Amino acid sequence: MRTARIGILAAGIGIALVLAGCASGQPTDKADAAASEPVVLKIAAVTAPMTDVVEAAGEAIEDGYEIELVEVSDYITANTIVKDGDVYGNFSQHEPYMQEFNAANDAALVAVQPVYNFVIAFYSKTLDDIADLPEGATVAVPNDSSNLGRALKLLDGEGVITLDPDVDPYVSTLDDIVENPKNVEFLEVPIASLNSAYEEADLVFQWPSHIAALGLNPADDGLITELDDRFALHVAVREEDADSEATEALKAAFSSDEVREVIESNGTIDVAF
Repeated sequence: MRTARIGILAAGIGIALVLAGCASGQPTDKADAAASEPVVLKIAAVTAPMTDVVEAAGEAIEDGYEIELVEVSDYITANTIVKDGDVYGNFSQHEPYMQEFNAANDAALVAVQPVYNFVIAFYSKTLDDIADLPEGATVAVPNDSSNLGRALKLLDGEGVITLDPDVDPYVSTLDDIVENPKNVEFLEVPIASLNSAYEEADLVFQWPSHIAALGLNPADDGLITELDDRFALHVAVREEDADSEATEALKAAFSSDEVREVIESNGTIDVAF
């Protein structure tokens, strides 16, 4: 295996300053690059195992290219810096979330390579069974429409709420709840911040990549779980770059044996390619 060719940029509050000092995230075609200067593809990711996958793809990328990991703190930033051309692409989201971002931000990101799928779940610090959810319980759910719809669909399936049968549950909102027998109160929180609600809420929806920070996982701790292929995480780039040589190299790297090894070593995610 070749030595990994990956540069890591830490990004937090100073992300704009960091990116301002870097070269553009948009590479020239490999044929235009000097033989001794590989094309650098900056790829944004939010947290492990997404960052681990980017690093593994960096080990697998073909000669003539390098992958530079740009680690950011939230999913909106991960998309914004692709839209603005500060990085070439990202690996941080499923396609429904990306489409929601496109619509809200006049963006044209496209999903070019599915990589892995994951089990999502609801968790509780105090409950062992969803049937024991108390009257007036507080339920923390995502504040973006794609993940909110998924969360409400799960609660509907367990009889916690009833959704309007004439509405696609995947795009449902709190306004589409027609029955709420336990008078559940909903707290809408960004995915990256839902862990903070775990101490106070009776029930919390969360991705495994984030809930792992609390020592929890869906197989052992999830009260309600789901694995749905439509929410597989993809590599995303700008539409204008979707068919470029660089994107073809990325697609091959993110569906490589090196990436498969990372996925198969993680018990909460499944290969999607």
